[in-house]
Amino acid sequence: MSTHAPTYTLPDVQRQPLEAVRSLQNQLLRRMVEICYDHHPFYSKLMRERGLTPADIQNIDDLQKIPPSSKTDFLADPEAFRLRPEGLPLAEGTLWKIIYTTGTTTGKPAPIFVTSHDHFAYQDLFRTRQDLIGLRNTDLIANLFPLTSFPMGAYSRGPDEAAAVGAAMLIANTGRVDSYYPVNRSVDDAVASIARHKATVLWGVAGFVRRVLLRAAELSADFTSVRMVMTTGEAASPAMREDLRLRMRNLNCADTTIVNRYGSTEQGGTMIECCDGSGFHSSMPDQVFHEVVDADTGMRLADGETGMLAITHLNRRGTVFLRYKMGDMGALDHTPCPHCGRTTVRLSSKPVRTGDIIKIKGALVNLGNLKAELDKISELEEYQIVVTSESATDPFSPDVLKVRLAPVSGKEDGIGGEIAALVTTLTNLRPEIEIARRDEIFDPVAMAKPKRIVDLRQR
Repeated sequence: MSTHAPTYTLPDVQRQPLEAVRSLQNQLLRRMVEICYDHHPFYSKLMRERGLTPADIQNIDDLQKIPPSSKTDFLADPEAFRLRPEGLPLAEGTLWKIIYTTGTTTGKPAPIFVTSHDHFAYQDLFRTRQDLIGLRNTDLIANLFPLTSFPMGAYSRGPDEAAAVGAAMLIANTGRVDSYYPVNRSVDDAVASIARHKATVLWGVAGFVRRVLLRAAELSADFTSVRMVMTTGEAASPAMREDLRLRMRNLNCADTTIVNRYGSTEQGGTMIECCDGSGFHSSMPDQVFHEVVDADTGMRLADGETGMLAITHLNRRGTVFLRYKMGDMGALDHTPCPHCGRTTVRLSSKPVRTGDIIKIKGALVNLGNLKAELDKISELEEYQIVVTSESATDPFSPDVLKVRLAPVSGKEDGIGGEIAALVTTLTNLRPEIEIARRDEIFDPVAMAKPKRIVDLRQR
């Protein structure tokens, strides 16, 4: 038996010099490319079509010889992105579980295959790097991700992370499944469970966690044991995070720590802010290589240049991506963090979902900026930005920008005009304003997370 130390990582990898991390990444990449060449339907075909062999890709710079792949490629044939297990060691080829992504245009989820190797890697990542997040082995985490008709990544991976650090977890099982088995519970049930079990951490989509805090205040629930909120699954603006802190203070929570996480089911891990505005640290430079590329040419961009975030798996054995465009725009920074000193690469604190930038009446409009401003308005319980056509039966009729608002009780008068003026200032468009109830905009029983921007146009 070999007595050599494993080479899958480095001690305290988030604080290693870039040169040491890059050397490890190059080593892992060479092995990953070899495996893909022999076992990965999509990338094996792609490399052969381009006359590439593993010998051509020896380091991170050589990786640019492979063109970026996209969600369109993946969703067209998810099985083509799964390594064929024949010939792999048992733990590397054995399927541990399947989780699914959301957000496909057809509504049909796409599977992500997780092998035993991948499952252990995920747990090791969070076992060794919890100092970035701040979870404790004494915590009781309330898993507030919804139970849906298919195992979503966050819902399914929550217990894995709790197990990795030795924490306990309660699972709220909110949401709604397409089943005659009545297994889901309500928001009120979730609030009662948090109070009953004295949960210390709330973990979920920011919009849903906010709804839980709102309802807890309405029910006068005892949330004094809660010390931390972890958010992922949707962008949580600075205003949203401050709103969460305010509501935690009003509930006399033990603390008001907010951990802002950026992740995806495809990535297989999260990037985490050490503090507000620090940028999202990669917690996994030994498992995922991050780069920013030009969305059209695929050319890698330098630090500070805004482009599309792409990931490359360095040590994965189930579903594997090489230079996979995530669909979000941002910039990277490889300099040491001025706040915590970590050297691991950071993504800018304001990644922009490409779906937030929409052409309306012939002009590109960044609705993400509008979202950030609406998050600051404490008189709103919920909101939604809708782009539609003037005529439902004529898809070529003029565009209409509509903003649906659910004001706090007693604040209905006048708020529509104020927000209409704000929208016009930010977008140069005059919106329609619709007042609605909060559950009409975001029903936490039926929806996994709020849909802040909806494009209903047919063309």
